[in-house]
Amino acid sequence: MKNISETTSARYHAGFLQFAVQLAEPEANLAAVRAGLARLAPAGPGILMLPELWSCGFAYERLQHFALQTEEVLAEMQRLAGQYGIHLAGSLPEEVLTEVGGAIYNTLYIVGSRGVCGSIRKQQLFAPMAEDRYFSHGDNPQPVDTGLGLVAGLVCYDLRFPELAKTQAAQGAGLLVVSAQWPEARREQWRTLAMARAIENQIFVVACNRCGITGKTEFGGHSLVIGPDGTVLAEGGAEPDTAWVEIDPAKMQELRQRFNTVGPVPYRFDDQNKIMELEELAALTARYRAVGRKVVFTNGCFDILHQGHVTYLEQARREGDCLVVGVNSDASVRALGKGDDRPVNHEQSRARILAALGCVDHVVIFGEETPHRLITTLRPEVLVKGGDWPVEKIVGATEVLAAGGRVLSIPLVENYSTTSLLKKIRTL
Repeated sequence: MKNISETTSARYHAGFLQFAVQLAEPEANLAAVRAGLARLAPAGPGILMLPELWSCGFAYERLQHFALQTEEVLAEMQRLAGQYGIHLAGSLPEEVLTEVGGAIYNTLYIVGSRGVCGSIRKQQLFAPMAEDRYFSHGDNPQPVDTGLGLVAGLVCYDLRFPELAKTQAAQGAGLLVVSAQWPEARREQWRTLAMARAIENQIFVVACNRCGITGKTEFGGHSLVIGPDGTVLAEGGAEPDTAWVEIDPAKMQELRQRFNTVGPVPYRFDDQNKIMELEELAALTARYRAVGRKVVFTNGCFDILHQGHVTYLEQARREGDCLVVGVNSDASVRALGKGDDRPVNHEQSRARILAALGCVDHVVIFGEETPHRLITTLRPEVLVKGGDWPVEKIVGATEVLAAGGRVLSIPLVENYSTTSLLKKIRTL
């Protein structure tokens, strides 16, 4: 769903409805929301935030069941939004069916009286709570048009990753909303990070956290409404709580007129530096590994870069935290029997073009017929090959799997190939 709109200068209200989410008890949680709304009696226009997975909590074994109920929950959110003349927002489980099964996302929905305005899936899954075993991670977060202006969104752990808020603020969002189940043990980090996102993006923030105890975890509450200068406008306590604060977009604009940390995005990188020698790259990937980054490796000739290549490279990059592309040297391409007139572009040109792609982190040229030496030297956590290669025939697969890594074969985009492009060029 595309979420595009002009920002608004009209005043509105924003706030939170903080409560103790009951695990696998959607009716009890809906009752808590209805009761909280009745006490607060918010008058629109405005937006009220709910906690993360507020309808069911992290009921992992029944996630699919509760995801099937999400449509009904959204319908009730729409009814309540219409009753009070506001928008309601909070994350719910979302199931998406695919050709190979289904994926479940932790999705932040923003709902008005006319239905769902838009949604933003949780980007960063919290492995210590096994989220990565049950949820799929989202990508490409876009701010949502609510009629109040563009609203950016994060779900819980996303709060620790500044770029997720920054990319949405840079598109014109004037409000950042956060739906969370953040533990009491890290409550000060919750407050600090929420204020930091407000300050660095010069944006209003409404961050709703649950309270109460589930299992052995006590949750921190202390939901927040924060001004674009970092001033805390409202804060909940450790018990169920609510807030409803007037938001004046003019204050954000005044602050940005004095100095602006959102608009300027200069490009100060030299992509040529992505092209590295193997020894230097091996030392760098070892440092990546030491800080917990997963290296993805793929290789190819990439003679005439086309849509099939870049789509494949984007998919490869999403499998880890850093994409290294091995590029066949000119001599290596000729040894592969591509033809006497190949490669069309020399190795440095091919490497330079690849280095300019945002999804590519590093490029290394190799002269052997296969990238086996590169793979055994770099020791990537993920090895990717394009096409319909069976894993057992992918060079380096044995070594990567033996080290506990993953090996993937990503189908290429149909009807796109360097050979067919060259035939078309010759015909023309």
